[in-house]
Amino acid sequence: MSETKILRIGGVKNVAQFAEHLRTLQLRIPCDSGILLGAESPLFSMVSRGSIKIGNRFAINPMEGWDGTADGAPTENTLRRWRRFGASGAKLIWGGEAVAVSHAGRANPNQLVFAEHTRAGLAQLRAELVAEHKLAAGSDAGLLVGLQLTHSGRYCKPNSHTRAEPKILHRHPILDRRLGLSADFPVLTDGEIEGIIEDFCRAGRMAAELGFDFVDVKHCHGYLGHEFLGAHTREGKYGGSFENRTRFLREVVQGIRAVAPGLKIGVRVSAFDTVPFRPDPALSANGKLGPGIPEPFAELIPYRWGFGVDASDPTQLDLAEPIQFLSLLESLNIVLVNLTAGSPYYNPHIQRPALYPPSDGYAPPEDPLVGVARQMDAARELKRRFPNLLFVGTAYSYLQDFLPHVAQAALRDGWVDSVGLGRMVLTYPEIFLDAAQGRAVQHKRICRTFSDCTTAPRNGLPSGCYPLDGHYKTSPAAVQLAAVKAKR
Repeated sequence: MSETKILRIGGVKNVAQFAEHLRTLQLRIPCDSGILLGAESPLFSMVSRGSIKIGNRFAINPMEGWDGTADGAPTENTLRRWRRFGASGAKLIWGGEAVAVSHAGRANPNQLVFAEHTRAGLAQLRAELVAEHKLAAGSDAGLLVGLQLTHSGRYCKPNSHTRAEPKILHRHPILDRRLGLSADFPVLTDGEIEGIIEDFCRAGRMAAELGFDFVDVKHCHGYLGHEFLGAHTREGKYGGSFENRTRFLREVVQGIRAVAPGLKIGVRVSAFDTVPFRPDPALSANGKLGPGIPEPFAELIPYRWGFGVDASDPTQLDLAEPIQFLSLLESLNIVLVNLTAGSPYYNPHIQRPALYPPSDGYAPPEDPLVGVARQMDAARELKRRFPNLLFVGTAYSYLQDFLPHVAQAALRDGWVDSVGLGRMVLTYPEIFLDAAQGRAVQHKRICRTFSDCTTAPRNGLPSGCYPLDGHYKTSPAAVQLAAVKAKR
């Protein structure tokens, strides 16, 4: 589908027109016609599971800011972003930031990292977020703040944004070619994996010492934890069978609980994937990216390099193993689950539905609302099967002005327990506060998915909303970003 055939949500006049558009697309996305105010709003009801009590139903998803120091400490840009997380009023801060467990595991040379010299900075992030949250919400009662523990695996770039230093678990016929990996490029040994597990446990202990309520053991978006789930072809104790592919998770959880027994643990997981996509070369010209199409995969059937995909047709999802994974989480007494999908590196249209592609992406192959519906429907099915888990749903930002209407309906109907926001918070952290307190949603602050928050870091610049946030719009980085986009 070409970009010109997709209705721009920013031009939809009201919620009735939006609901009609959903019906035209035959999408199952719940949408309320009005917003309930104050205590009547599902957005502001408490959710609890055992000792976990969260004061409302919206969350801040973890992101990579690309704005730390070279040695992994927060900068003023990082602190500003976390203060805005606090100003959102969200009672669940799901990591707020993807923090690398080691220098070698960083996705970019400005990613935050767990280290002795970054202790004070990481503690300051939490302190400033809580202070701002008290101003916005009146109290920090029911506030749960975590950090996402990550190792970037195949996508490690710890020293330069132009030089990859991959740490891979298994050969991937498509992704290896994209990264230019030779046939003899080494995979991580079992011993190296055990060292990474120790890094996760050390990071978990530090997070607990700094006062964070929980850590997220990241299993999404093509990074190391996610790659373990698709390591069907890996030999040894960390690959092949489902038991072996989840051994990393079990050992990390066991290790963190041994060194930080009071720390809660959550998991953000790509609940399904698809084969890597590329711009259609027949429709890409004059620097314009064509719509995404799957990489050729006919010779790779059965497809053995994914998680939550149909091995006979990897463009289709299969929730059998994700259901098995959630059953494992339940057995490990992990109730905090954040559902996402795919990877921003090889199929961003299913991970982060958007109308405008990042510089290394492709034009949308479908109306992005289809991607929103896909993730919401998967979350609904998994929530139905696991009512005792606490699910955060994602992919809501593309709903734009109608995000509060859909979020309210999804929460009321039990599709998810909490609605997670990522890019929307970069420009408009108070969107749910405004909606539920009867203030008009500020149309000019709504994220329109221009993808500059992704294009900028892909080119070594801080992530932020350059079109709508004056802090970035007038920065020197904005000039550099404009030059990068002009070359496309």
